Amino acid sequence: MKDFNKWNEVKKRVNIKTKISIPKNREVYWTCIGENIGHEQDGKSDIYTRPVLIFKKFNDNLFFGVPLSTNMKKGSFFHSFILNGKKSNALLVQAKIFDTKRLEKKIGKVSVSEFMGIKIHLKKLLDI
Repeated sequence: MKDFNKWNEVKKRVNIKTKISIPKNREVYWTCIGENIGHEQDGKSDIYTRPVLIFKKFNDNLFFGVPLSTNMKKGSFFHSFILNGKKSNALLVQAKIFDTKRLEKKIGKVSVSEFMGIKIHLKKLLDI
């Protein structure tokens, strides 16, 4: 059973953060993505975090991010790659806009070649 009340308390703390990280494209951060509805990807741990790839930074407050998983799945919604020497899966269909207040800790950076593969796969999925 999802605990939306607990997530709301965490979300209130995240919202009032004053010290924020300024990410760069290709970086990966533990990100408070929350307790979400239906099939939307949830965060884990006490603060509902999940690794998120900074796909496109828009400004110091907003970025387009792709949640990541170590649960390997195949199909057009996913892209497998190596991060920090380990297999990872970009959950392309879960990509969205995030506020930088959600960022907790930088955990790595995707190589240029791996990032280009993710970019090509995402463009294909979105038909753009």
